[in-house]
Amino acid sequence: MPLGLLALAVGGFGIGLTEFVIMGLLPEIAGEFGVTEAVAGYLISGYALAVAVGAIGLTAAVIRLDRKTVLGSLMILFIAGNLLSALAPTYELLLGGRILAALCHGAFFGIGAVVAADMVAPAKRAGAIATMFAGLTTANVLGVPFGTFLGQQYGWRSTFWAITVIGVVALVGIVLLVPSTRRASGAHGAAAAPGDAARSATAHGDPARPAGAAPSGTPSLRTELAAFRNPQVWWSILVTVLGFGGMFGAFTYIAFTVTEVGSFATTSVPWLLVLFGAGLFVGNYLGGKAADRRLTTSLLVLLGALTVVLAVFALTATSQVMTLVSLFLMGAFGFATVPGLQMRIMGHAQAAPTMASGANIAAFNVGNALGAWIGGLTIAAGLGFTSPLWAGAALTLLAVVALGVATLQERRTAGTPAEAPVPPVPVTAH
Repeated sequence: MPLGLLALAVGGFGIGLTEFVIMGLLPEIAGEFGVTEAVAGYLISGYALAVAVGAIGLTAAVIRLDRKTVLGSLMILFIAGNLLSALAPTYELLLGGRILAALCHGAFFGIGAVVAADMVAPAKRAGAIATMFAGLTTANVLGVPFGTFLGQQYGWRSTFWAITVIGVVALVGIVLLVPSTRRASGAHGAAAAPGDAARSATAHGDPARPAGAAPSGTPSLRTELAAFRNPQVWWSILVTVLGFGGMFGAFTYIAFTVTEVGSFATTSVPWLLVLFGAGLFVGNYLGGKAADRRLTTSLLVLLGALTVVLAVFALTATSQVMTLVSLFLMGAFGFATVPGLQMRIMGHAQAAPTMASGANIAAFNVGNALGAWIGGLTIAAGLGFTSPLWAGAALTLLAVVALGVATLQERRTAGTPAEAPVPPVPVTAH
């Protein structure tokens, strides 16, 4: 495994910690700055909004730059945001630090996914992306409980100091271990089997390009945006929004579900979240392996399984044993889709994958917001604390339907089997 993947995983760990650890620190932060719980919650919603903006806006701004340089610069932005958060004398500056750190989130994962895929052979690209996202899942399993404990013992600022240090480590790793895209040209981009490249050129409207050849010319915003002319890119975004929205909508209100319906003690919630995080970690690893073998089939199976798990969870939420099983499986099947969803959009935007990859990261966050909003509506309507699980199952089922329709459309327009390997993301000289 290329050591550069570990550097990207460390960066993902720090970013994941920044995103999720705040949930356990809100009471201390609200108390210090004298704001209400709702206002303190803006530290979460403001972060999510900034992630979506940065995923598209920042990615568009740096399209022509060397990806390694961009990743290093994004990590510097991340360090600055968390340093500002650690030092913030007012709530407004803390919110500003959160937004500053969030701006790099989507762009880092979007560009990092392309870089990770370029570091390995074509048959291992989804696994490489899963390795990078392993940092995010590890943050949920280990980082969030530790960060919350650190904040409760030594003050919430100590957590942000720790995250700042993690950012510095990731920056050093990126500088030393991640290859420059200028030097990487041809390393793996031409490693595709000729048949795969030929299918790629035909399916994506580039018959003039020789099989196995990377697109010529310097990447530009116009070139990257042209990838969105492919309907399959938009289908991929829709599947991401619906599939991830279903899982996150259920997860957002999980504390209410396990305590009010499952009769778990409030003090057990952090450990239940660790169990959920363990599912994320396992699912991310296995999902990457499955996507490398059979991308479309794996996504259909995983999204279908997630739909069933959410429905079973809703039916058996009063059973503590079934709640434990369902929490683990919800995390496993939910996050197992991430490498495949990212690979699918990159494959269909193969000539210009960076913007599409960033857009899909934004789609994950749009799904988060959509799922949480719909779940909140069901609770407000008096449907009970299992209703977000039913809403999540409905959204995930829609994702299965959308992927099925997209696959049929792909077969009709391309005239090739949908199970053909996803074309490798070419490495172009920047």
